[in-house]
Amino acid sequence: MALVNAQTLKSELEMFDVPCQDEIVLDKMVEQCICSRIQADEMVLEWVAYSSTKNGLKLSMDTLEQFEHEVLNKKKSKPSFRKDDTHNRTRDIHSLQELIKAEEEEDNLLDSYSTPAKGSQKRALTTPEHPQSKRSAALLASPGLLLSPASFSPSATPSQKYSQRGGKGEVVVTFGAVQGTRWVGKRSPGAGVPLELLEGSEDSLSSSYKYMFQRLRDVRNVLTEKIEELGESLKSHFSIEEFSPVSLPAQDGITVLGQVCCDSNGKLNAQSVLLEAGPEQGGQQVPVDLSELNAYSLFPGQVVVMEGMNTTGRKLMASKLYEGVPLPFYTPEIKMEMDEVAEPVNVLVACGPYTPSNTLTFDPLLDLITVIVRDRPDVCLLLGPFVDSKHEQIEKAQVTETFEAIFSRCIESIVDGTKSVGCRLVFVPSQRDIHHHFIYPQPPFTLPNLSKDQAKRVSLVPDPCTLLIDGVTFGLTSTDILFHMGAEEISCGTGSDRFSRILKHILTQRSYYPLFPPVEDVNMDYEKFQCFAQMPLTPDVLIIPSELRYFVKDVVGCVCVNPGRLTKGQVGGTYSRLLIHRSTTSEDGKRESPCLAAQVVKI
Repeated sequence: MALVNAQTLKSELEMFDVPCQDEIVLDKMVEQCICSRIQADEMVLEWVAYSSTKNGLKLSMDTLEQFEHEVLNKKKSKPSFRKDDTHNRTRDIHSLQELIKAEEEEDNLLDSYSTPAKGSQKRALTTPEHPQSKRSAALLASPGLLLSPASFSPSATPSQKYSQRGGKGEVVVTFGAVQGTRWVGKRSPGAGVPLELLEGSEDSLSSSYKYMFQRLRDVRNVLTEKIEELGESLKSHFSIEEFSPVSLPAQDGITVLGQVCCDSNGKLNAQSVLLEAGPEQGGQQVPVDLSELNAYSLFPGQVVVMEGMNTTGRKLMASKLYEGVPLPFYTPEIKMEMDEVAEPVNVLVACGPYTPSNTLTFDPLLDLITVIVRDRPDVCLLLGPFVDSKHEQIEKAQVTETFEAIFSRCIESIVDGTKSVGCRLVFVPSQRDIHHHFIYPQPPFTLPNLSKDQAKRVSLVPDPCTLLIDGVTFGLTSTDILFHMGAEEISCGTGSDRFSRILKHILTQRSYYPLFPPVEDVNMDYEKFQCFAQMPLTPDVLIIPSELRYFVKDVVGCVCVNPGRLTKGQVGGTYSRLLIHRSTTSEDGKRESPCLAAQVVKI
């Protein structure tokens, strides 16, 4: 039971326009909630129903005592259906349905006494007086769209805020030559787009694995190898002769290599920066004074090279910071013939959750399927969560079907709903998918029930991964590394926006998750991380969804796209669409971006 406080009760009372400024009265109500073991919203509903029967009784200490005697005490003495009938036996589907029915009867009784709040989410009753809406009936009857909300949740009422959203189809971000661009796939359903994992299925994470067995020594080895590998690239790029040990006293300027870390468990700041060297440079930690640097951008786990003075061996006075170097872009082994003119490929990108936070109706997903059927993209990149562990009804265990069943039905609906389009579908798991392995790197989904025809169009890939789509490389990750690094990064005098700085760090650190230690939400397996979460090259397009604001940016030649989430709380969110073409080299030998145009659009 969630903790009830005076502020919660006050906001619930304000919803019903019941004035209450007396703190003593609110404290009394809190006490009654705790003693009667009821939530704030249920308490307020009981009071509103009671006061309505008493000709609008005012809220005071006397009336509260009267209310406790006449309503709450009787409620306590009633035999509780929930405790007596279902607590001591396994809650199968039938007992859950009985419980739901009993709750509905209670709610209907309350509703007959009380005036519903503004925007209250009342259950959709399908009786002759309250017929089912035409849209719901059509969806349930449709063999292609199997998303029957009533089977997921007892309170599967469509979200009013989502259905009443404004700006449907509004373009909120544009990139490239969007003027006159037709956002419709030109290829016929039979003509598939070449799509594969860049490193091949043998060298990619293709199945689940055992985790929670890593030793600290193994983690240390992975981090050491990362320092040495990035150190070698920095050494050759900046023509550095050799690195000095970080903690060795020296009267001359030295050049040191190491990993940025914090001197405590708190957030990194300019006074708490440590530089930790690899074993070859002594493996020591030394505090760093950043006051002489004109500009810097640092985060825990970043591998850097610094020049400075360390006269005592106890503190490094940094005078110069060397930026990391990104990997080269993809170059095809077989050059395309000039007369082989390929059409641009239309790619749609969407990231979950695919339901509003207050209901398990998949209306946003159905709207997305409608967009796919209308625009006929060649490839759809769909990132999780599909069954969101942070959803209100899943957190409160109000779901009457297994998570796997909800997921299977969701995927079947997408596959069947886009059958007429014939587009390639790519499904990327998320750390928030409650039915899937909660580990990073994350293995791909398994869908054993797909038919052979469906399996030809569907690609199940891990998180993270690098795809090759018609000669263009895509880096994909559903983990919110932007948000995680944004909370840890410190900067001074860089002159660039935060998104661009973080994206540049990801590309120059050559990893889909360069932060160390990772946030508590991410369970990292470092052995697999070393194999499957490093960038094999700089991708042409990096898809990096986040809770932060959507964008499309060109960072060191890589087009970085945050498509936003398809739903933001109870309201609609955004998705993205891109027009890509095989990369060509211009006459002067410079690389041209394969991303011709990109947009972020409101659902």
